[in-house]
Amino acid sequence: MSARVYIVEDEAELAAVMADYARASGYLPTVFVDGREAMAAVHAQAPDMLVLDLMLPGMDGLAVCRAVRAVSQVPIIMVTARVEEIDRLLGLESGADDYLCKPFSPRELMARIKVILRRVQPGAATGVCHVDEPAQRIMIGGRVLELTPSEYAILAGMARRRGQVFSRAQLLDLARHDSLDVTDRAIDSHIKNLRRKIGVVLPEAEAIASVYGLGYRFDL
Repeated sequence: MSARVYIVEDEAELAAVMADYARASGYLPTVFVDGREAMAAVHAQAPDMLVLDLMLPGMDGLAVCRAVRAVSQVPIIMVTARVEEIDRLLGLESGADDYLCKPFSPRELMARIKVILRRVQPGAATGVCHVDEPAQRIMIGGRVLELTPSEYAILAGMARRRGQVFSRAQLLDLARHDSLDVTDRAIDSHIKNLRRKIGVVLPEAEAIASVYGLGYRFDL
């Protein structure tokens, strides 16, 4: 059954593009231009995914997000043109699962929707990633990854708290358990290598997501 995606966006052209991409990706999109209208629709029939603009007439996206969270755990991606750190943090603290800053690629939005829906589907991620701490190894899809000590430390730490956003400083702390030579600049390189190695095993998976302005999140 196709996932229902509510798109709450008052920029008509952008909303139409997102809806077109959602349909092409096999979803059932419905567009709302007003926050209160969208909130009423959620009460009437909760969607499988909510794409929510921050600046909306009637009821802004932050208020909608908080109101939805009071009654539902529907996944929420918040979209904003604001770049101030406080708005990003407020968006996450309100209960959003992810967010995008405008302008963004509709393909990126579809990729994030796919990852989140896969994560919230019952049993979808069961058995995909296994951390074998005594052996200091990690298996993805039943195959052991060839990892450096720093890569193991980073991935193991993220896998233990799947879905949590890790800052570069937090990842640096994880990596430094095994090496004092790891630098903040090296974290991006480690993440790139981990994505490449996971991609060999699961080519279609987007295991490590970049959360703009905050850090990285492990989604498998």
